[in-house]
Amino acid sequence: MKNIIRNFVVLEGTDGSGTTTQLAMLENKLKLTKMPPNGFFMTCEPSDRAAGALIRTALRKEIFLRPETMAWLFAADRNEHLYSNDGILEHCNRGELVVSDRYLLSSYVYQGLECGDTLPHMLNSPFPVPELLLYLDIDIEIAQHRIENRTIREIYENLEFQRKVRDKYLSLMDECRNDGSRVVVIDASQNPEKVADAVWRAVSNLPIFI
Repeated sequence: MKNIIRNFVVLEGTDGSGTTTQLAMLENKLKLTKMPPNGFFMTCEPSDRAAGALIRTALRKEIFLRPETMAWLFAADRNEHLYSNDGILEHCNRGELVVSDRYLLSSYVYQGLECGDTLPHMLNSPFPVPELLLYLDIDIEIAQHRIENRTIREIYENLEFQRKVRDKYLSLMDECRNDGSRVVVIDASQNPEKVADAVWRAVSNLPIFI
């Protein structure tokens, strides 16, 4: 069992699973309901901090970085995202709900596939885990169809790699539960509104809403 960040929710999934869409839909829902009482903070990884900006240039293929370098950068960005001013812990400690589009499980999956499991686990195992992990599961062919018209394709957005990504995500669900997160797997092949309903059911059951 790891340290758990209360009031912290993470959306995870393959590229094209809809994590970014669901984050936006959840934000709108929270605004309409004016819940939870102390407010909320929506965020994502890579973050908008310095290391996150560098990661995004590599993801867009504007620069080349070795997989091991990417693993270190993701961990550095996560450290800032968690512990710096206006970071995840600061918001959670104020009693706010924090929801992130991706977190450490993405490193175990993506960087694990790119450079092996040892380095990502060494870099990320000290980080605390979210109270709630929502995994948006989707058939890879459907996900690829969703992203095929994107004007900018990122380095991981290819069919064969994403098949491996999905398999690795699913293989890690029990480990996430053992670490202490409540894990909810959601069928992301449904229309976005139905997925959003499932996300809301899971999130609104957190103690912060009671």
